[in-house]
Amino acid sequence: MPYVSLNEIEQVTHRALVRHGAHSKVADHVACAVRVAESTGNRICGLYYLESYCQQLRTGRIDGVAEPVVTVARPGAVRIDGRLGFAQSAFAAGFPTAVKAARANGICGVSVEHTHTCTSLGFFTEQFAAEGLLAIGTTNATPRVSPPGGSVPVLGTNPIAVAVPDGEGGVAFQFDFSTSAVALGKITMAAAAGEEIPLGWAVDADGHPTTDPQAALAGSLVSAGGYKGYGIGLLVEVLAGALTGCRLSVDVPPLKTPEGAPHDLGQFYVVIEPDSYSGRTFHDRLAALAESITVQEGARLPGADRRPTDPVDVEDSVWTLATELAGN
Repeated sequence: MPYVSLNEIEQVTHRALVRHGAHSKVADHVACAVRVAESTGNRICGLYYLESYCQQLRTGRIDGVAEPVVTVARPGAVRIDGRLGFAQSAFAAGFPTAVKAARANGICGVSVEHTHTCTSLGFFTEQFAAEGLLAIGTTNATPRVSPPGGSVPVLGTNPIAVAVPDGEGGVAFQFDFSTSAVALGKITMAAAAGEEIPLGWAVDADGHPTTDPQAALAGSLVSAGGYKGYGIGLLVEVLAGALTGCRLSVDVPPLKTPEGAPHDLGQFYVVIEPDSYSGRTFHDRLAALAESITVQEGARLPGADRRPTDPVDVEDSVWTLATELAGN
């Protein structure tokens, strides 16, 4: 298993994307996201996704040269039309406008519309936190989660991400997790490795709990925390699907299939400027909250003091494929 620098990962990713039809500036944003994912050990959203990006660029499922359109019809309502391109480049196009709107109004909603899957939602919310803004992000995906008591998938894994600023240009804490019991990628990775999955992750096509990842892929995932996670998953669906005017999960085609209709997914962010509300008190309360947790041995805030790893270990097969895609 080779150790590869983040710079090399980013460069190889960029070359692969451009080679398969992405504009260089578009590839910049996607390659950065892959770099960040690998640096934090989020392999499912890193190089593991590069082959799918390249295949779908080649077949036209992703428009690699799309130019996003940013509009602000009302103060605090920022809309970004990704025009069926990458979510990363669409977000980057509207990010300065969203930051300006949040600071001017104290809060804003950001609707990223008509894009490819955004992969790692936390990649976006932490950018707002680095600007001193509190951000809540949502997106949906291919139907994989059945409602409690049912067996037919109607929701995606529907992640929700939160990033809280520390007041000093950093992130106090952050989390990014699916509202399903587990991310779909963990099921597919278990299936590829021939390993069982724990009970409580999924049900088979008849709605019975299963430890067989293949049966899980033929069936459906379940919500984290039963009805509680199901409710949050529905909230994410309303924000990311209905409020953006993009597809509901039940209408989203398979994400990694090389050919087919574009994903046409949405992401919705609520972005808050803390000083517009409680001012410096926000940071005082945040510090008190953090202390009440970290004073306990072994306890920590999620994502706090996260440091990137460089270089990172990459599976031989994954790195070989990445360099082949880049034309090395």
